[in-house]
Amino acid sequence: MNLAPYKNNKYMWTIENNCLYKEFIFKNFADAFTFITKVAAEAERLNHHPRWTNTYNKVQIWLNTHDAGDVITDQDYQLSKAIDACL
Repeated sequence: MNLAPYKNNKYMWTIENNCLYKEFIFKNFADAFTFITKVAAEAERLNHHPRWTNTYNKVQIWLNTHDAGDVITDQDYQLSKAIDACL
């Protein structure tokens, strides 16, 4: 897998426990929820869905591909880029 586009991603995701991971902090809950709504639309478009949590203004997202044995795949990198574009 070519990691160059991922490593050059200006919104650096990290790899934790076999997942791409990123925490997003927003001004308030409404901004966080707006972001989640945008991400949900992208996830549906790509037919690839994240694991996430939301607590007030914080959104945490983990990406891996369950159908591939809970490993990181190109689908996860594609979704991470789409998520970053939602900012």
